[in-house]
Amino acid sequence: KAGAESEEAAAEAGRGERREEAGEMERGAVRLPERLPLLLLTGEAVLLPGSSLRVGVDSARNLQLVRGRLLRGSSVRSTIIGVVPGGGPGGGGDPDQLLPQLHRIGTAGIAVQIVGSNWPKPHYTLLITGLCRFNVLEVVQEKPFPVAKVEQLDHLEEYTDGTGELSDLSQEFYKYAVQLVEMLDMSVPVVAKLRQLLDSLPKDTLPDILASIIRTSANEKLQILDAVGLEERFKKTIPLLVRQIEGLKLLQKTRKSTPSDEKRIVTIRPIRKNNHFPGGQLHLDGLEQEDDDDGDDIVMLEKKIKSTNMPEQAMKVCMKELKRLKKMPQSMPEFALTRNYLELMAELPWNKSTTDHLDLHAARVLLDSDHYAMQKLKRRVLEYLAVRQLKNNLKGPILCFVGPPGVGKTSVGRSIAKTLGREFYRIALGGVCDQSDIRGHRRTYVGSMPGRIVNGLKTVGVRNPVFLLDEIDKLGKSLQGDPAAALLEVLDPEQNHSFTDHYLNVPFDLSQVLFIATANTTATIPPALLDRMELIQVPGYIQEEKMEIAHRHLIPKQLELHGLTPREIQIQHEATEGIISRYTREAGVRSLERKIGAICRAVAVKVAESQQKVTESNCGPVSEKVKESVPEETKEESIDDVTDLALPPEMPIVIDRHALKDILGPPIYEMEVSQRLSQPGVAIGLAWTPLGGEIMFVEASRMEGEGQLTLTGQLGDVMKESAHLAISWLRSNAKKYHLTNAAGSFDLLDNTDIHLHFPAGAVTKDGPSAGVTIVTCLASLFSGHLVRSDVAMTGEITLRGLVLPVGGIKDKVLAAHRAGLKRVILPKRNEKDLEEIPANMREDLDFVTAFCLDEVLNAAFEGGFPAESRHGILDSKL
Repeated sequence: KAGAESEEAAAEAGRGERREEAGEMERGAVRLPERLPLLLLTGEAVLLPGSSLRVGVDSARNLQLVRGRLLRGSSVRSTIIGVVPGGGPGGGGDPDQLLPQLHRIGTAGIAVQIVGSNWPKPHYTLLITGLCRFNVLEVVQEKPFPVAKVEQLDHLEEYTDGTGELSDLSQEFYKYAVQLVEMLDMSVPVVAKLRQLLDSLPKDTLPDILASIIRTSANEKLQILDAVGLEERFKKTIPLLVRQIEGLKLLQKTRKSTPSDEKRIVTIRPIRKNNHFPGGQLHLDGLEQEDDDDGDDIVMLEKKIKSTNMPEQAMKVCMKELKRLKKMPQSMPEFALTRNYLELMAELPWNKSTTDHLDLHAARVLLDSDHYAMQKLKRRVLEYLAVRQLKNNLKGPILCFVGPPGVGKTSVGRSIAKTLGREFYRIALGGVCDQSDIRGHRRTYVGSMPGRIVNGLKTVGVRNPVFLLDEIDKLGKSLQGDPAAALLEVLDPEQNHSFTDHYLNVPFDLSQVLFIATANTTATIPPALLDRMELIQVPGYIQEEKMEIAHRHLIPKQLELHGLTPREIQIQHEATEGIISRYTREAGVRSLERKIGAICRAVAVKVAESQQKVTESNCGPVSEKVKESVPEETKEESIDDVTDLALPPEMPIVIDRHALKDILGPPIYEMEVSQRLSQPGVAIGLAWTPLGGEIMFVEASRMEGEGQLTLTGQLGDVMKESAHLAISWLRSNAKKYHLTNAAGSFDLLDNTDIHLHFPAGAVTKDGPSAGVTIVTCLASLFSGHLVRSDVAMTGEITLRGLVLPVGGIKDKVLAAHRAGLKRVILPKRNEKDLEEIPANMREDLDFVTAFCLDEVLNAAFEGGFPAESRHGILDSKL
């Protein structure tokens, strides 16, 4: 115990020596001011020059000293205070109380560290390093903290290597100090450092430092503090050293074992456990070899941990766990857990990172070659690269790509990593319902493991990869916690620099990671998580963009997957256009890629059969046997086929519109808009879905009844309210537009029931954007006029007949263009959204922006919608 205390105190001496080497702590360089604020020590604490002491400050006078002097000071000199021991229990009490009798001699010290807390009550902890002694001449101030006139006492004669009594005392003191230190374990770095300090420090500083290290009472330290003369100080310290040495000698005698004995006992212990005697030398050598192997593994693990250059806090935890591992038998279950933990800590990339490729031109070329369109995404990546050129320590952005499936959100994340020259790691979050998948399990659980974030960092081996959080909108929630809430810390740039995984239990810096999340919709993402990400909308592709993507990327990819070459197959542009318009109807290109793959498989069959039959025709005997085995009814046809295919095949096989029907079957989607609008009471609306925009038919019929309104088609509350708004507006304006029921009455619901239906009844529908479509449908029903077959519309309505803006304009316009419509009616306040639509599409479509329902009806019907003049209505009212 005495040795351990000496080693711990030696560490304090090392800290004091480092400060002395800095130049500010040397006594010879210190010139005390005439007045010093006094810190009153309570209990048995004594600060000696050259040593460090942690002092708890919780009394009123000392708190005032810390707040009024130390925390407000801006220079090193302002942190020098006088430390006076023996203030008594009330020494630092209420400032209104009288100041107790102060000790005559004190130590001037510098406050090198201040740590404070306000809970449960105000409290500070000071780390003070002693500089020199002083004499208290007069107390000039008692409130709020004492200030005294002082006299510096360490103006001592210089030590010389002469032959006087002082030199003899110094040599005797040095001899005992070296003897004491060498009795400790010199393999401990702190002890070895203390041995070096005995030779490097001035001899007049050694009594104070050694007295603070060894075990001494408070009165003995006060006697050394009061020994102003160096000769007197040596005389008082030497007996203390001798007493400490004798105590260590007695402690070593009681152990009665040597290092060799300990090694022999450790080696024999497993043999005794198995009831064997240590008689065979070969058996002992085998055990020693096994122990050496285990020891080598632990030594290698220790070297690996020290070479990782991890932060100080993580290194302390690893060293503590490594120390436990060395003392732990391998049979304990915790041995494997601790070892796995240390191996993970050693494998994490604490300071390993890749160098970003910051060439903007090369990045632009690479992004354009990998992906067509997606201008917003490419611009955002180039902006990040440009800022990285100007600022080297930029935090990684947190992006969220929102768009329908199949538009390339995941693949563009991989391209971004390739452009930046970073490692890429994908984390699939769909269906994850346990927060431990993000934060990991605590090591107290059986089978605990780190979360996906830490596992990904271990896999890529660098601290600045590109992490793709795929399908973040499909996170679940269960009794095991909410993973979306666990992602709040990961995706917050102000917090993720100290992300703490439950398994690691130490902070890890995620600020250099580039997080990219993908989602189909933001409706299912919690608002707090959505607020932490930079949203970038990825709309669906228009037909021209799909054509370019098919011929640049999809067709070459499918040819390679099916073993074909452009010499064997050519897909014409008209065939690609037919696949897009008649066999697929989607925002992305996944179905398009599958259809191209079906074409390639059909062509691969023809090419393979052709090559096989050409080979058989060149082999005479074999071909004769094959012909004999063919049934008579099919032989003639087979021979004809072989004859035709044996000739040089007509390559490449060209795929045009006519070949599509033979390979893919009849078209799935037809342009049936004109047929559906062959009777009154039908209108076309535009809807937004997570899969992109869609056209939506609204059908209405009337019959005799009691004035009820029936709504079918799985409608939500908002859409039902829009239908009631529409019928109320039409009833209030029936005379204006000459709208009557079957009996000719302007009361549209008089003895009349109305049924509104939205086809695709299995699909839930909701939202306010169908308001204008419902009004147009009902106006067509009651007026008997047909709505134009090439018109689609969207917009929210009010009871006054105003048309309010809606969202998803680009996706809705894309759907109208895919369906072959020519005119689109939009709210007036959505006119700004038309800038996102490509110029060639704006030329193909006729956009009508409406402010009120009068303009909607005039644009939806051929020749306008008839209404009475405003003057006639005003005259009749007057």
